Amino acid sequence: MSYTSYFYLLFFLGVLVALYYLIPLKKRWLVLLGGSYFFYWMASGKMIVFLLITTVSVYLGALAMEREQQAFDSVRKSLEKEERKTRKAVMMRRKRHIVFAMVLINVGLLAFLKYYHFFSANINALGSHLEPGFQLPALKLLMPLGISFYTLSAVGYVIDVYRGQTAADHHFGRLALFLSLFTNITEGPISRYDQLAGQAFEGHRADYRQFTFGAQLILWGLFQKMVLADRAALLVSTVFGSPSDYSGGIVILAMFVYTLQIYADFAGCMDIVRGSGALFGIEIARNFNQPFFSKSIGEFWRRWHMTLGAWFKDYIFYPVTLSKTNMKLGRWAKKHLSVHLGQAMPTAFALFFVWLANGLWHGASWKYVAYGMYYYVLTLFGLFGKPVIHCFYEKTGIRKESRPWQQLLIIRTFILVNVGMLLFRANSLRIFAEMFESMFRKTTGNWLELGLDRHDLAVLALGALLMLMVGIVRERGICIRERIASWPMVLRWTVYAGVFCAIVLLGAYGSGYGVVDPLYANF
Repeated sequence: MSYTSYFYLLFFLGVLVALYYLIPLKKRWLVLLGGSYFFYWMASGKMIVFLLITTVSVYLGALAMEREQQAFDSVRKSLEKEERKTRKAVMMRRKRHIVFAMVLINVGLLAFLKYYHFFSANINALGSHLEPGFQLPALKLLMPLGISFYTLSAVGYVIDVYRGQTAADHHFGRLALFLSLFTNITEGPISRYDQLAGQAFEGHRADYRQFTFGAQLILWGLFQKMVLADRAALLVSTVFGSPSDYSGGIVILAMFVYTLQIYADFAGCMDIVRGSGALFGIEIARNFNQPFFSKSIGEFWRRWHMTLGAWFKDYIFYPVTLSKTNMKLGRWAKKHLSVHLGQAMPTAFALFFVWLANGLWHGASWKYVAYGMYYYVLTLFGLFGKPVIHCFYEKTGIRKESRPWQQLLIIRTFILVNVGMLLFRANSLRIFAEMFESMFRKTTGNWLELGLDRHDLAVLALGALLMLMVGIVRERGICIRERIASWPMVLRWTVYAGVFCAIVLLGAYGSGYGVVDPLYANF
C-alpha cells in the first residue's frame, strides 16, 4: 500500500483517524495496532509471520534479561564482595548470551532473506575454482516489507534493555505496536523504543493544531513525491536504462536529476508519514535536516537519513570504538606514532564497520559495498588530513567562517554526494565506471528524448527551485508550518489549495506514467 495511493490517503487513513477518535482514550492504541497489521498484511500477505517472529523473540528475550537482572538484585546485598562480583559476571554473561541469540535470530533472518543470493553467488563463483561441481542451491526468497527497518528497531530495543537504558516491556501489544506502526514500517524512520512506544500506545485527544500541521506535511510530502520525484523517475530510468547511448552533459544531468529524485522521494515520503503520525498526536522522528547545505561529508550524513546514522553510531561505532582491541590500537599509535594518529586510527577502525554496514544495508551487491567504501575513504581524508587542512588555512590565510568559503565547501560536498548517487543508481560497478568516464566526453543523445518534454523539465526546474527556497528558509531556523498557521485564514487556505491543485494538475500519474514505489522501501 503506497503512501501516495488513493486507498491509503482517502480510505485507510480516513477510516483509521475516525475510528481512533471514536473509541475510548485508553483503547485507541488498539486501532493503531489493528490498522498497522492490516497495512502490513495488505502489502506483504503471509510474510507477516516474519514480523511476528521478530516481535515475539525480542519480547521474550527482553523479559529473560530482566529476570536475570532481578534474580541478581534480589540476592546482591546478602552476598560477600567477591561472591557478588562472581554472580554479577555470571548474570552479565547470561544476558550477553540472550542478546546474542536475539541478534542471531533477527539479523540472521534479515541476512538470509536479503543476502542469500548475493553470498551464494559469490561462494559458488569461488567454489567453482577450488572444487569443480560445488554449488549452493538457488532458492526462491521473498523479502518482507520493511524488514531492514523493523529489524534495526528490534535489535536496538534488546540492546537498550541489556544496557539498562530501557526497561523490558511487559505489555506485548505496546511492543508489537512499536515494531509494526504503519507510519514507520515501509521505509522508516528507524525509531527508538523510548521515543515512540509510549506516545504511540497512549491515547491522544483530537488537536486542531496537530491536524493542521499533519495536513501541511502530507501535502508537502505529496508534492515532493508526485510532482518532482515521480516525474524525475522518467528521465532517470531512460538514461540509466541505456547508459551506453548517452555521454557528456546528459549523463551529468541524469546524475543531478537522480539526486533530486531520491531526495524528493524519500524526504517526501517521510513528510507524509510524519504528517500521518501527527493526525494521531504522534511525533515521528525527523529523518532529514536540509542535507544539501552540508559543508562536509560527515555533516551530510548527520543530516541525511538521520535515524539510520544515529543507529549505526550507537550500536556499531561506539561499541567498536570502546572495545579493548581498538583502545589498545589507540594507545599504541599515540605512543609510537603521534597524538593525532592515536586519536584517528581507532576512529578509522570503527568507521570501517559503520560504512561497510551502511553499504550492505542498502543492498546485496558489491555496488553497495563500494558505495559504503566511497564514503569511508572520503571520511578518512577528512580524519587523517586534519593537520594538513589546518596548515593549509594557516598558510593561505583563508577564514573558514567566511561566507564565500562556506559556500565553496557546500558546492564541493554537493558534487561529491552526487558522484556517490551515480554509484548508488548505476546498475553495476562497471556501468558506474563507464558512466563516470563518459561525463567527460562530448555529449551524445537527444536532450528532448529523455522521457520528459519541455513542460516536464520546466516543472522539475521550478519544483527544485521551490524546494531550495524552502530549505533556505528552514536553514535559517524559521518554522514554515507555524508561519503559515499564523496567517489569516483566507491566505492560509489559498496556499493549501494552491499546493493541492499543483499536486492534482502537475503530479506524475495517470496515462503515460507508471506507478513509482517509494525508493527506500526496496532497501
